[in-house]
Amino acid sequence: MSEDRIDGPAHDADVAGPATADVPAGASRRRALMLGAAGASMVVTIRPALAQTATSVLTCEIPVPQPRQSGGWLLRDGTVVPPYTRGAVRPPYQPLKGQEIRDALMNGRLYPGTTREQTQAYTNYMLRLQNGQSGFTCFVSIRAK
Repeated sequence: MSEDRIDGPAHDADVAGPATADVPAGASRRRALMLGAAGASMVVTIRPALAQTATSVLTCEIPVPQPRQSGGWLLRDGTVVPPYTRGAVRPPYQPLKGQEIRDALMNGRLYPGTTREQTQAYTNYMLRLQNGQSGFTCFVSIRAK
């Protein structure tokens, strides 16, 4: 099977469209190529930014509970209560990292060094976060992935 290939000025004019008095036949083709090159450079510029965003979501941290509620423990439903309240679990010693949260949400894994009850209480606490609270944006970004 052979392909017929047409090269030359006559073919270039057909691809570029009809020539007008003020725009030569090859000019619109050059313009199209330049636009294509500009579009490719935008893709190259945007992709690293998206990759950086994905990485930052996995490294963000959520304090459990909020700094203003530090010292409080959590009930299974995520409510913050005074320490040693019956049925409450101790909060984590450090903020939870995005990767740990994603693993717990997507794969059912426990947060490192926790029991199933603690993991459930921490996750329910994060589900109660509202706009303006520490960790809200991080948690929403993780859930969107």
